[in-house]
Amino acid sequence: MAVKKKPAKKAAKKAVKKPAKPFVVRVRHRREVFNRFFKIVEAEFDQPKLDGSGMIKNVKRLVFERGDSAAALVHVTDRDVVVLTEQFRFPTFDKGPGVIVEPMAGSIEANESPEACLRREMLEEIGYKAGVLKKIAHFYVSPGGTSERIFLYYAPVTSADLVNPDASGVAHEHEDIRRFEVPTKRFIDDALNGRMQDAKLLIAGLWLARNAPAPMAAAKAKAPAKAKAKAKAKTRTKR
Repeated sequence: MAVKKKPAKKAAKKAVKKPAKPFVVRVRHRREVFNRFFKIVEAEFDQPKLDGSGMIKNVKRLVFERGDSAAALVHVTDRDVVVLTEQFRFPTFDKGPGVIVEPMAGSIEANESPEACLRREMLEEIGYKAGVLKKIAHFYVSPGGTSERIFLYYAPVTSADLVNPDASGVAHEHEDIRRFEVPTKRFIDDALNGRMQDAKLLIAGLWLARNAPAPMAAAKAKAPAKAKAKAKAKTRTKR
């Protein structure tokens, strides 16, 4: 009995992705409704629906404009401690804690790079001279209401880089900042267990948990032990 051969399957056609339509927003108008140190801008615009089915018209939104900021996780590598700051932040007063722990940070001035901002602010707030600045990430603080972005860096330093131990912020800006140190191991443990209330500090802590360099202090402590072990071995050989 002749066996009928099954017809060969046709090669599946590769799905051709259609190019995404450009997301074109039509801004009808924008105006400042507040301008005193910070700005609040009111905007009215038309935006396309994400499924491409049409436009959402006459959308009104308020935007809090305060510029961008930079922050640094300062790590004193020869002692394996993290340098943090503590200060009173009125916006956290009603809901707590009021006095909050953060990494050092500052507002980026006009025509200033995030790195230049951090070198200036590190001296003003915690008295450390910045060396290498490694970027961790940059991100929006709260995209539903403000255009502010944070540029977050890792700043390894040594004890010798503390050039102004009395630094506590700028007096004419009414800054009163306390610098303190936390062992890196405890800092990472606090990040992993949700004991931080500042977002940039939490992000920095989680980053350090994955990227922490081998503690230099521990390496130095092991060196004398190895030297002693070698000396003992030589003594035994001579005997």
